[in-house]
Amino acid sequence: MPVGSIILTIVAVAAFFGLLHRVLDRMGLTDWVAVLWIAAIVAGSYFNFSVGRYPQLSVNAGGAIIPLVFCVYLINRADTSTESLRAVFALIITGVFIFGLGKILPADPHEMVIDPLWAFGVAGGIVAYLLGRSRRSAFVAGTMGILVADLIHFGELVMRDIPGRVWLGGGGAFDAVVIAGVVAVFLAEIVGEVRERFAREAGVRDGAL
Repeated sequence: MPVGSIILTIVAVAAFFGLLHRVLDRMGLTDWVAVLWIAAIVAGSYFNFSVGRYPQLSVNAGGAIIPLVFCVYLINRADTSTESLRAVFALIITGVFIFGLGKILPADPHEMVIDPLWAFGVAGGIVAYLLGRSRRSAFVAGTMGILVADLIHFGELVMRDIPGRVWLGGGGAFDAVVIAGVVAVFLAEIVGEVRERFAREAGVRDGAL
């Protein structure tokens, strides 16, 4: 089973048993809605579609189409227009960063210290969190950032007439999409909890004074 599917299965089980209720609530999701979205992504990962006009581009339903719909859903549920704009800005910059990272890292995966999927996924997740800030925006930026990087790569192939094929959200990209989204939300949750704890402690100290 692909790494992305394993991670999503673990997240789905945790959501089913209510272990992620606090995180999901802050993203505007219920446990069951999250489980259904995850199930759709995993099921969709087995379906690929070729774009008629561009045969060198293939789109994976679970790795691209469903996450795109999911992210649009999350953006529409943002608390403010500022958060929505920040999410869009963050996903674009994250995509550009991932694309640039691909230009810097060795072309041969065997020359890299860690698996490229984890390198791009974790790096994308970190950048997405730093730019997105909120849990919802961080997830959107992390997930869509990987896809934006693939689209930029596809555009480069077309404009420069370079032979090659791009699997949008398919193959290893599916794993990177999942890793980036999960890492971004995890960082947002951890840092958010730390900040809230410090704020509570500071409030208690101020009250005592």
